[in-house]
Amino acid sequence: MFVVTSRKENTMGNREEARLAFARKYDWGNVQVHALPADASARRYYRLEKPDGQSALIMDAPPEKEDVKPFVKVADHLCAQGFSAPRVLARDMEQGFLLLEDFGEGTYTRLLKNGHDEVALYRLATLCLAELHAKDNSAEIEVPPYDRTVLIREALLLADWHFPAVRGDIMPDALRQSYVSAWCSVFDSLKPQQPQLVLRDFHVDNLMLLSGRDGVEACGLLDFQDALIGTAAYDVVSLLEDARRDIEPALIEEMLESYIGFFERQEPSSDSVIPFDPSAFMAWYRSYGVQRHCKVAGIFVRLAVRDGRDHYPVHIPRVVRLLERGLADPVLLPVKAWFDTHYSDFQNDPVLSDRGRILELAQKSEERGVMI
Repeated sequence: MFVVTSRKENTMGNREEARLAFARKYDWGNVQVHALPADASARRYYRLEKPDGQSALIMDAPPEKEDVKPFVKVADHLCAQGFSAPRVLARDMEQGFLLLEDFGEGTYTRLLKNGHDEVALYRLATLCLAELHAKDNSAEIEVPPYDRTVLIREALLLADWHFPAVRGDIMPDALRQSYVSAWCSVFDSLKPQQPQLVLRDFHVDNLMLLSGRDGVEACGLLDFQDALIGTAAYDVVSLLEDARRDIEPALIEEMLESYIGFFERQEPSSDSVIPFDPSAFMAWYRSYGVQRHCKVAGIFVRLAVRDGRDHYPVHIPRVVRLLERGLADPVLLPVKAWFDTHYSDFQNDPVLSDRGRILELAQKSEERGVMI
């Protein structure tokens, strides 16, 4: 009897065999294996548990989809700086497998759902960011810059994915270019900031409370493989203007005051360091807020349409509310004028039923690239 197996099934089987062989190689064979819930990436995580209670995680990142090298580089750097990224216990870069320290189940998301002290968690996360950004050598790592081209490319996710889902058509070239020009005007108005390591997805889904550790080491850091060198305000926005949960304005204000106060008490370590300027920081914070909400609105449409992740669109109304609120800040005037004139209906719910059509439009739109 012959069994016909599809290429996809065969590939998945081969992948599982390779993952188990990797585990056995490092003395993690014949253990209980639990698949963890998937995130928005191609990575998958598996918890390995030995009878004596020891545990570890395997990151499975298919090389044709994800490169594990950036994760290893940033994890090693964060650990060397005294922060709690998962230690890489073993690695197979070629096949895309990492054996990682297991931080357990205490994610901020789970703790908040179970009634943990919200203020205490956010204070710890805010302090962790402040101490990371205050270190002279936190940016001494070879990762790409978070420059204007990257920022514009991210903001264009709204034009390329959200716009077609709301309007049912591609954004015209001239309109798309005027959107880019509006963003360039905003970035031109901002004062230069001291370059810092930007983790980019610093929010409750990627933070953990670690028992038995003191200070900022109690804040476990996840999902930082896309880190870049840029302006520190971006991670503060990621934490306090979360696309996935509502945060009371009073808490946001308290955390901003705490973060700013931390730097106002610091003395510049050298003449080459750009002094911290609270007003300049807040201008970047407001600008990054709107840029990130434009980016995320597009990403959530893309995840639903292209990747079939149907649980993401439920968050789009919150993202749009945050976007509308952010546009009220005077520093965003050029972008607000663009929305008022050309996309005043951005608050309308995307129509995701005709996924094939949206996907076709988005792909055509993205082919135009970034022209600054």
